Amino acid sequence: MEKAFVAQRVANKLFATESAVDAAMVEAMEMMAELIQARKDLGLSPTVANGATAKLGDALAALTTARTAVVEAHAQLDEVRLRIGIRTKLIGVIGKEGSLVQHDLRAAS
Repeated sequence: MEKAFVAQRVANKLFATESAVDAAMVEAMEMMAELIQARKDLGLSPTVANGATAKLGDALAALTTARTAVVEAHAQLDEVRLRIGIRTKLIGVIGKEGSLVQHDLRAAS
């Protein structure tokens, strides 16, 4: 099987992983905002659900660490692509709502 097509399969999974981590971060941030707004709407003290808020903050920190790791993996895989002699650009196109809608091989310029 041609190296470029194998690499494209890996790239497709990488793009999907990046998109999934970003989506999880958005959901967690929206959850944080909703939790804070719910507390305010109910007129509750800031101490109410403070533990849950802190745990959600921990989750956001973990997602941030995961995102950094995936981005670093992306950079390292790009170096591998060049070392194994693939000179095409592996492309993933992100759609309007952040989903991966198209991926293909393009000649590197």
